Amino acid sequence: MIRVGVDVGGTFTDLILVNNDDTLKEPQVVVHKLPSTPEDQSIAVVDGIKQICDIAAIAPQDIDLVLHGTTVATNITLEHNGANVGMITTKGFRDIMHIGRLQRPENFSLHFDVPWQSRPLVRRRNRIAVTERILPPGGEVETVLDEDEVRAAVHKLKEQGVEAITICFLFSFLNDTHEKRAKEIVREIWPEVYVSCSSEVVNMMREYERFSTTAINAFVGPKTSKYLNNLESKLKDMGMTAGLRIMQSNGGVSTVPAASSRPVSILMSGLAGGVVGGRWAANMSDEKNVISIDIGGTSADISVVNNNAIKIKNPRDCYVGGYPVLAPMMDLVTIGAGGGSIAFIDAGGAFRVGPRSAGATPGPACYGRGGTEPTVTDANLVLGRLDAKSLVGGSLELDYDLAYKAIDEHIARKLGMSVEEAALGILEIINANMAMSIRANSVARGIDPRDFVLSPFGGAGPLHGVALAEIIGAKAVIVPPEPGINAAIGMLLTDTQYEFSGTQIRNLSNLTAADYDKINATLKQIRTQALDQLTQDGFDESELHFELIAECRYVGQGFELRANIENYPVTPDNIAELQQAFHNSHELEYGHAFPDQQVELITLRCLGTRRAEPLVWPEATNTGSGIEGALLGMAATTFAKGESVDTPRYDRSKLSMGDKIQGPAIISQHNSTTLVPPAYCAEINKFGNIEIRAEA
Repeated sequence: MIRVGVDVGGTFTDLILVNNDDTLKEPQVVVHKLPSTPEDQSIAVVDGIKQICDIAAIAPQDIDLVLHGTTVATNITLEHNGANVGMITTKGFRDIMHIGRLQRPENFSLHFDVPWQSRPLVRRRNRIAVTERILPPGGEVETVLDEDEVRAAVHKLKEQGVEAITICFLFSFLNDTHEKRAKEIVREIWPEVYVSCSSEVVNMMREYERFSTTAINAFVGPKTSKYLNNLESKLKDMGMTAGLRIMQSNGGVSTVPAASSRPVSILMSGLAGGVVGGRWAANMSDEKNVISIDIGGTSADISVVNNNAIKIKNPRDCYVGGYPVLAPMMDLVTIGAGGGSIAFIDAGGAFRVGPRSAGATPGPACYGRGGTEPTVTDANLVLGRLDAKSLVGGSLELDYDLAYKAIDEHIARKLGMSVEEAALGILEIINANMAMSIRANSVARGIDPRDFVLSPFGGAGPLHGVALAEIIGAKAVIVPPEPGINAAIGMLLTDTQYEFSGTQIRNLSNLTAADYDKINATLKQIRTQALDQLTQDGFDESELHFELIAECRYVGQGFELRANIENYPVTPDNIAELQQAFHNSHELEYGHAFPDQQVELITLRCLGTRRAEPLVWPEATNTGSGIEGALLGMAATTFAKGESVDTPRYDRSKLSMGDKIQGPAIISQHNSTTLVPPAYCAEINKFGNIEIRAEA
């Protein structure tokens, strides 16, 4: 089987091809990197697949599967350039999208922005209320849907030029008949318009978050759907018959039709692969506790994997661009810190770096593409930590003089310091910014980084890895075999996965026979939905795995935690096990539990999964020449204390298992550069990981 993973970043598009053909003695692994094309991500994706096929000497039609992580939906939300959305909602609830939850984003500021009011996903004139009403807690129809009002609303929205329609009725998570009928009417009148129903996108209670999530789905839907279908069409035009799978925010992958109809599930698509790849790299060094940091050209993505478990955020904590999103997402944080982060002196005279980035165009000053502002990459080049031909295997040559000039004009002269001092300052500031975010994602949550390894990857990650590990106190640094494309590797390790939910608000301490029937009926329904989706993707039921989850809370609490349902159906004989699972989750999350308190069930979920094919990474070969055979030469490099030292450069492809390199040293490869400072030692393990530790 031949699989290709593609990860599109703000600056570069990364690809990996793995050929596990039985006729080969060992898997063929080919990696490639090329500049991204922000104007149309599919251009770089298609060009990259053509180029990597040429490198691997295979035809595009030989590829069996393409797995793709994209930031299209994310960028649409952040840049707020999505569709003109219309909404059909319950009479009297037109302004839920504006009111929100009356929360102040910043409690002690008089000048703050409220995105859902200043930049509404649905303009007020495009929100039309119709007569209908469903009542809790059983979902009984109080007022029948006025179909004539729905028809009038559709005609009006069509006249107003909307590009997508959301249908969000009160309590539709208890009874979705009105939403389904309204969608049928929209399809009858306007078949080509993009439609999102809240009961299909996020079938959960909390009307504001449900309405917001459905609105985001419609806001990004038309452009995301167009991009994915356009990419699929271009691949077919190349003669490819391979399936195209899209990375989801929760760490699974889905098909193009599923991602197109529910793009809210891929808002973090471009980031999730790195988390999976970071865990994989740590596992190859027999480590289960890892802090991964993916540093690209534009941003740094940070996640913590504790005991090999990738944490999923509580839906109440999921925001994209300031808007709440009730969709499962990996627990990670992204900050504006990357190789392209721009250094500047602000209006108050402070020395700052990022979050603004030079991106792929024009890029850092040293790219020679018209950029004039100094960046982190320029600082690394001036300090000798990058060589002129070290980026992307020499296919992108860096201009030292342009980097020096940018730092001199914009930073050094203004602050009365040398260019080297200014460059060191750029790196210290960006490292401090990243370390602060790592602590917020670990120490602030009760996790001790001293028990974890740090896995830095992305094009710029290994340059900063040791400095970050030193600041946070991580016990070691693990650099993956191909750090520059590690997120793309994560795509190949990702399961096909779907999550469906249903609401059943029940006190688990006093369930009746009817309550048990309703809980089990909902579990059966959402499991069937997951099964249907996976079988539509072409998988056999025998290769599928289903996980049933109950989101519960103590009676009186405002939010829920996940608890696994180990026994199905739920019966009086095993209900205590579910309650105990919730107590355990509460203990793990908050450090305490209340076993004597009553537990309330709110939401049921089913996670349907088809496991990914295993990725067998070739073991590091023994060249027999030792580190001397990998030596490329010597060059001056400036380290943290401003001392310039003649530092050896090594070709990573010529290093063997067991090779040890004493710092200072620089290890170069096609897609990244690893910095080993003085007083540190790097060792190559059997899978090619570079394990860096402080000398005893």
